This record gives sequence, C-alpha cells and structure tokens, in this order.
Amino acid sequence: MNVKVRSPRFGIAGLAAFAVAATVALGTPAYADNYPSKPVTLVVPYKAGGSTETMARVYAKALEKELGQPVIVKTRPGGGGAVGATVVAKSAPDGYTLLFAAATALLWPPLTLNVEYTPDSFRWVGSITEYQQALISTPDKPYKTFDQLIAHAKKNPGMNFADQSALSRAFINYIGKKEGIKWTAIPTKGGGEMVPFLLGGKVDVAWSGGVHQKFGDKMHVLASFNATRLAQSPDAPSLKEIYGISMPSYAVIVVPKGTPDDIAGKIEAALQRAGKDKAFDDIVSNKLKFPNQFIGSEKLNQLVKEMIEGLNTVIAATKG
Repeated sequence: MNVKVRSPRFGIAGLAAFAVAATVALGTPAYADNYPSKPVTLVVPYKAGGSTETMARVYAKALEKELGQPVIVKTRPGGGGAVGATVVAKSAPDGYTLLFAAATALLWPPLTLNVEYTPDSFRWVGSITEYQQALISTPDKPYKTFDQLIAHAKKNPGMNFADQSALSRAFINYIGKKEGIKWTAIPTKGGGEMVPFLLGGKVDVAWSGGVHQKFGDKMHVLASFNATRLAQSPDAPSLKEIYGISMPSYAVIVVPKGTPDDIAGKIEAALQRAGKDKAFDDIVSNKLKFPNQFIGSEKLNQLVKEMIEGLNTVIAATKG
C-alpha cells in the first residue's frame, strides 16, 4: 500500500493525524516494534500457595529475562478462576496483561454459568505444563484398579467421593451415569481438605489435580482424567480410553482477544524459551512432578475445540 501526501495544506496537526491513520491502515502499530516497553502483569486467578500460583512466581522470573521487562504476578481469586479471567478478558489487548490459569477456568464457567467471557474472549498463546488429574484412593481399599472400583461400587451402593468443584463432580457423576452407580458427594475445600478426608477414611475416592503425587504410596491412582495416562501412573487407564472424554488438563497463558499478531508472537516465543529455565524446570518436573512441555498457539487452539466438545458431552449427560 503506497501512501502519497500531495499537498502541505493539512498543516502539522493534519499531517500528524494522517500519519496515525496511515499507520493503523498499514496494520503496523508503532508500539509493536518496541514491545514490551513497560512491566507486564501476569494474572493468576487463584489464591496464593497453590500449584498454579507457585509455578507462576518462578515462571515470571524466567519470563522477565526473555521479555526484558519486569513481570508482576497478581492473584485475583474467586469463582473457580472466573474472577481473574474476567479481569483479563476486559483488559486492553496490548500484551501487557496475561492470564496464567488452568484451561478449565476459561472453558467450564462459560458453558455452565453466567459469566462475562467466553473461550473466544481470549487469544490462546501457549500451554507450559499439564496438571496430573486423577481419580484416586488409598492402598488399603479393596479395589486396586478402576474396573475393581466399578465392580465394588455396584455391589456396595452408597460410596462417596471428595467433591472439590462442580467440574470434578460432573465428571465423577458422568462415570456413575455410564456405570449405573450413584455416588454421594462430600464437599471439600480444595486439595488441602481433600487429602485429610481421603487419608482419614472419610471418603472412598477423590479427584486430584496432582497433589496426590506428593504422597507417594499413601495414595493410589485408579484412572487419569487427562486425555492420556499419567507419567507417574502408567498402569492406570485414562477416561479417554474408557469413555472417550477427558477433563481439560493444560496450564495455559492467554491474552485478551484482539492482541496484535506481532505482540502475541513475541509473547509465544518468550513463553517457550522461559520454559527452559532451570528453576522453573525444577519446580515443575521435580517438585510438582508435572511434565515440562510447551504447546504453541496453533496446536493449543485445536485442543481447545476438542476440550469444549468433551465438556459439552459431560454436561449433556449429567444435567438435570
């Protein structure tokens, strides 16, 4: 596109306005070349101390090195991640506000609740790890495998499970629907309360987002909620194998919809490099025992479509 100024009659103000309009028309905002030129905010939509916030603190330091600007972590908990997600969805699409969250926080609320965003409110830049979600129990129980659990539950009505969220409840109830089993949900406030409930014998089984991997042989994995088997429990089948559905398991970083391609590309490249940081790899691989794996925007967007389809299947089967 060639822009020609034929006459100086616009004056200084007129030429300045024309230059701005031409820059927008050419699709090359001046600030994109200098991004980032100020601190970047990384929003975590959960309370401090959890696995996501812990990862974010370490990852932010690695990201600072790659972006050349401070990366400030801000927690905005509430609504299972919906509060923080809403904040980012409404932020300026300039690359200075990022969200680090479980994919479920961006997918489940819009499908089941009245929230102010949808999956399309974001530009999905990348995933840096995968939560190790599982159906777990303890070794003292008479069921050691998923099949044995189902058989036991059919013969012993009234079994219960630790209910951490509407999402985990829906998936466990989906299993019950498929197998003709009625479970009793026992409300627990996150993994911090689920653990003593399970180890203390107050619940028969529980959903875990990965905390079980810290307890070694005190907890036993019966099935993976992820699309694949878990690296630490390769003998336990995934729900994908059994029923063709899986729970979204990716830890993702997104920006508001409308963020320019140039800026999103710079962020994506920085995310991939930051994942190689030694401190981040240590906390993810050794302490949390999550896979340190990067998934770029192209593949992630395809996975998002698949995750939405799976969630809709679970919602349809368990509603009412």
